[in-house]
Amino acid sequence: MAGRGKRKPKSESRNAESANGEAKKSRLGQKKQDSASLVCEVPAEVKEDVERLYKLRMPDDFYHFWDFCKRLSPESPRDALRETLGLQLVGPFDILSERHKASSNPQPNYHLHCRHFYDPPELQTILQGNAETQYHMGYFRDSPEALPVFIGENEAKKGCSITQMGDNLFGAVLLFLLRKRKGRSGKKDDAAALQSLEEELRQAAESLDLPLDQKTKGMKLRDKKVVTKTFHGAGIVVPVDKNDVGYRELPESDAGLKRICKAIAEAKNDEERMKAFAPIQEMITFVQFANDECDYGMGYELGIDLFCYGSHYFYKVIRQLLPMAYNLLKRGLFGEILEAHLTNRSHENLDQLTPA
Repeated sequence: MAGRGKRKPKSESRNAESANGEAKKSRLGQKKQDSASLVCEVPAEVKEDVERLYKLRMPDDFYHFWDFCKRLSPESPRDALRETLGLQLVGPFDILSERHKASSNPQPNYHLHCRHFYDPPELQTILQGNAETQYHMGYFRDSPEALPVFIGENEAKKGCSITQMGDNLFGAVLLFLLRKRKGRSGKKDDAAALQSLEEELRQAAESLDLPLDQKTKGMKLRDKKVVTKTFHGAGIVVPVDKNDVGYRELPESDAGLKRICKAIAEAKNDEERMKAFAPIQEMITFVQFANDECDYGMGYELGIDLFCYGSHYFYKVIRQLLPMAYNLLKRGLFGEILEAHLTNRSHENLDQLTPA
């Protein structure tokens, strides 16, 4: 017959209970700390200001990231990442910092604030980095009524390409940090600062239950809805029904369309340019047929591609195509953003809130 285990002496039992009690207290304290970090400190009226001025809904991670930067640098949250990563919080963060209240511009256009040359209406800049390449990150939305589907990065001085960087600010900044550390031989002090920031980003993301993957589950699901990548590479999404109504392909490949665009942009004279425009005019006719048959994605794709090519020779055609596509897709605000951008499209003077 198996004997029972020996009973612990009373003193040992009391010590174990005391240790268990301390462990429980520690866990409870950690839970309280974690739950405290879940509470957003940005006042409701400030959130309303951001969304009223931009006419866009902001995701929770935007406000939590502001709180995170306030903890890192209470005096200047906008610059909390400047020393370690060379990044600055911009765009809608300027409303949270109340920078807009000291602006010399009496009527700033927030849709143009920090909007870089190749930013399509779907992209809203929130972080800026290297000024020479005009590096920036922004929220990318498929519809102005929807929350962002991912964070994209672009270097405006290099081209229109948008690279996906996860679906929240903590993940995007962590990916940027890891890449920066990998490419830096660096000083010990820099390495220690990056290590400390990495740990804080990971802890904050964990407490907020935010994924840190470059391609999250939600982004993979979006990939299945992307009808075409377009010149910027991030893809566009349009509703397509069970009969495949909603999108039809352009008659040219991306490479073919780029060759046509090059011939137009580099034509030696107006006569040569008019001849080079013939394939585009034919595509516009196809788009009109497509719109009549509810394949709105075709004009959307052509308009975005011409916008991404960047030449001012296409602005008139873009104005024909994209506002119509956005209206048909019930994304009218994107049409407004596009019109404002084309009227003031530049690599310079991107700050609408220059202090007085």
